[in-house]
Amino acid sequence: MLAPTRIKHRKVMKGKRRGVSRRGNDVSFGEWGLMATDCGWLTSRQIEAARISIMRGIRRYGWLWIRIFPDKPITEKPAETRMGKGKGSPEYWVAVIKPGRVLYEVAGAPEDVVREAFRIASHKLPVGTKVVKRGQVIV
Repeated sequence: MLAPTRIKHRKVMKGKRRGVSRRGNDVSFGEWGLMATDCGWLTSRQIEAARISIMRGIRRYGWLWIRIFPDKPITEKPAETRMGKGKGSPEYWVAVIKPGRVLYEVAGAPEDVVREAFRIASHKLPVGTKVVKRGQVIV
């Protein structure tokens, strides 16, 4: 699973997930992209599950690029622990997703194969998605 090797701070604040994506909102590497339409957090497990389903969908046709990386640690306190005593320890990593962010890109595969692979992958993700083509004006 994806996780950073070195980080500046071990624990970070939750932050806000409002607004739209200002970076990573166009198809740069492939021909087709899977774009987020909602905001949310994607865990490293969800990113990997969607990657596997896309690779199974496109089979031997093309290439896949993952455009997101989980670099935010999420902490949890142990079960049946009383309140107080500070913040919990980091348990897993998430990528912060805003509307307009391209999550995955695919090249070298037919359109119907790509759309079906992205449809299956979107069921693994907790955010709404849509398929976009390279050069398509996104409003």
